[in-house]
Amino acid sequence: MDPSKLAERLRAIVGHPIRLKPDPTPVSPETVSPGDVGSGFSRIASASSDVTRALDGAWCQRDGVSCLVVERRYTPDTQYGCDRVGTIAARLGESAGEAPLVMGGAPARPPFLFFDLETTGLSGGAGTCAFLVGCGVFDDEGAFLTRQFVLLRHADERPLLQMVGAELGGAGSLVTFNGKSFDAPLIETRYLYHRLEWTAGNLPHLDVLHPARRFWSDGGASQTPCSLQALENIVLGARRTRDVPGSEIPARYFEFIRTGDARPLRAVLEHNRLDLLSLAGLTARLLDLVRRGPCAVRHAREALALGRVYARGGLDNRAREAYQHACARVSLTTAAGSPAGGDAIKISSLRSLALLSRHCRRYDEAAAHWRELLELPACPPQVAREASQALAVHHEHRARDLPAAKAFALRSFDAHAPAWNQAVQYRLARIERKMNKSQDSSLNFECASTLES
Repeated sequence: MDPSKLAERLRAIVGHPIRLKPDPTPVSPETVSPGDVGSGFSRIASASSDVTRALDGAWCQRDGVSCLVVERRYTPDTQYGCDRVGTIAARLGESAGEAPLVMGGAPARPPFLFFDLETTGLSGGAGTCAFLVGCGVFDDEGAFLTRQFVLLRHADERPLLQMVGAELGGAGSLVTFNGKSFDAPLIETRYLYHRLEWTAGNLPHLDVLHPARRFWSDGGASQTPCSLQALENIVLGARRTRDVPGSEIPARYFEFIRTGDARPLRAVLEHNRLDLLSLAGLTARLLDLVRRGPCAVRHAREALALGRVYARGGLDNRAREAYQHACARVSLTTAAGSPAGGDAIKISSLRSLALLSRHCRRYDEAAAHWRELLELPACPPQVAREASQALAVHHEHRARDLPAAKAFALRSFDAHAPAWNQAVQYRLARIERKMNKSQDSSLNFECASTLES
């Protein structure tokens, strides 16, 4: 290709304007104000005055490195969804001790630092970097403070990472949304690239996405969206207006790099701040549920998820109470017109109760729960097969009712599981031998009695 034509094509591509949506309106702007520069930071002069004014930030220095930092403070009276920021802070403070249960026993400890990235791409990869690192914490007064580190030039990535590392050094636990799969690996890659130590890798890490799926996603064909924006609406009652779509964020940053106009980034920073605030609200709600128990749940799915959290933590009595509450909530909603997913929740709750009872050696209770499962019209075939097998075992080895054991073993046959059926046939043969032996013993006893008489 002619070099001149290639140059013309490149100029046409680079010069093509990127169409951006209007900036959103911040939430409760009257109660949100620039924060004070935190401990260890000092403001320094900057030649990029237009950028700092556009983003309402300041160039800050720490340990000899500098970076553009944008700080905001949401006062305790700021309304966010159904609650005020101060209420969310108090709820989190009261429930912080429950974090290890949600994290599978990890030694979580306050202060919690909420962490979220905005990146140059959504698929990760070696060429993807974080141009905005957002951190959020609650202060002693119940206000929510956000500190955002902004990358204006790729040459400034190393100092930005150094300042972020110092910020994370004061955290007790890291809280993210899908951070274990995306945020943490991505930023750790950038630290490795610059030969810096990713010290936050040693922090307890609570990824709220995974428990959020268990507590608030319906798990059916019409699965409730589990994005942070969907959950903040469903769980917190917060609704954004004119928010920037995540898919548009990299384009806004590249527009800034191309033109030097930082105004398109203002909406990105607001999006990131709301993500941090929603993450804090979801975390507080999650830990508060674990602390208060079934009395705090709003629907049966929360009770079921709560039971699983307790069971994984070895709190068998609390788990049993949560599962029973889930079954009761489903029954109540069924009487009033059951919502979608009620049958699935009751089946999962009963199965969990049966397994928990068997684990606690409460075999009669386990058998009762298995029978109740079999009586449900909507019981899936695989669960019915499992319940039939459990009842066959119970009646063969514990209740000593061989006819019932045989009936349940026959019921556990599955035409689509040859390996399973082979085990069932082995069980049936054993039961038949026991029944024949029992009949022979009865006949011998009758004969002996006749002879003696």
